[in-house]
Amino acid sequence: MKVVSSIGALKYRHPDCQVVKRRGRIYVICKSNPKFKVRQGGAKVKKRRR
Repeated sequence: MKVVSSIGALKYRHPDCQVVKRRGRIYVICKSNPKFKVRQGGAKVKKRRR
């Protein structure tokens, strides 16, 4: 995946690209050209064992 400082600029990258928010992360999904896939946000959180 490509790393970009701001995903907002990627909204207009390609007509088939979709900006989706899932589980606190923002994804850009492009089925016709998968190289445009990108993810932003949501640092990894370790789950505690009790």
